[in-house]
Amino acid sequence: MANIHIISLILISGLLTAQAAADEPAQAPADEPAQTTADQPAQTTAADVPTQSAAEQPVRLQDNPPDRYVVVKGDTLWGISKRFLKDPWQWPQIWGMNRDEIKNPHLIYPGDVIMLDLSHRAPELHLLKGEQVRGAVVEGRETVEGRETVKLSPHMRVEARERAPIPTIPRAAIEPFLSQPLVIEAGGLNGAPRIVATEDERVVLGGGDRAYVYRLPANEGADWQIYRPGKKLVDPETGELLGYEAIYLGEAKVLKFETRVDMASPIEITKSVQEINAGDRLVTATRVSIDNYVPHAPEKFIRARIISLYGGISEAGQDTIVTLNKGTRDGIERGDVLALYRRSPPVRNPKGEIVLRIPDERYGLLMVFRTFQKVSYGLVMQITRPVHVLDAAQTP
Repeated sequence: MANIHIISLILISGLLTAQAAADEPAQAPADEPAQTTADQPAQTTAADVPTQSAAEQPVRLQDNPPDRYVVVKGDTLWGISKRFLKDPWQWPQIWGMNRDEIKNPHLIYPGDVIMLDLSHRAPELHLLKGEQVRGAVVEGRETVEGRETVKLSPHMRVEARERAPIPTIPRAAIEPFLSQPLVIEAGGLNGAPRIVATEDERVVLGGGDRAYVYRLPANEGADWQIYRPGKKLVDPETGELLGYEAIYLGEAKVLKFETRVDMASPIEITKSVQEINAGDRLVTATRVSIDNYVPHAPEKFIRARIISLYGGISEAGQDTIVTLNKGTRDGIERGDVLALYRRSPPVRNPKGEIVLRIPDERYGLLMVFRTFQKVSYGLVMQITRPVHVLDAAQTP
């Protein structure tokens, strides 16, 4: 009898196990990757996220870093950082900066000397302000027969008012983008003053031409910039409309402010980079500083996609401006350095189904220099291959 009960229990257990197995979704064999049915962008997984924060990663010096470096006119923080570090975004670590110092760093001027200190467990940099060599300051340097020669000038020639701190990245590369809106919300230009008529009924306006603008406020100055809405900026992963590119057309000066509601104010086009037409909008410019931040890794893990290349080109090189689908709401800030990754196409079976995804390949770095709520703009700093739209940019 006992044996009968044991056999019954075994049979019941087997039936329950079989039923449970029937309720579970079928698993792909261990040697075959699971199939997916849609070509969706790869989502960030735990494997994508670094196990160490940027502050915890050890500082990697160049193989032969200089013991000291005299700053010269034309230097940038990025360029100096590359002289000492393999990863220029580790600038705050080697200086021992805290978060407040990253946002408001001490300024570095031509003539200052940066010293490398290897006497501690971790390498450190120190700054000697305004070092003079035999009563002279450093103006430049050149390499002759493999040896670096410093060019000096008498100290009396240097006036304090002409002495400017070195920028983070080259001014020339981003200067035009610091006084332009670049991105606008949907309908963001609807309330802006509008060109309603042109002199002699011209269809296209250029430098020196006159036009007439409706509802131009007199309390915002006489100098204005001219824009029209550009293409949509859409998040490739969520489909969210992030805004519209603002197409910069040129600049204008108000000749006379008309206060009557039935009168338009005359303007003169002082600069034209594209054709200007009736219906285009006027916007006051806002200036953004480029000096007051240092290259650094984001505080948290960021993974963005490049959604636009400036100029509408299909691929970009070094010193090109790119648009990212992440902004201040995602934790991005000026000075953030992101690593660039090429999005590799997935492997498909004969039916066209995705059976395997290929890891993204790292090929360069960019630095964020201007941020908005939903998007940000970065300068490509170094690459080993061209930059494409939909390439990834993430915490290094």
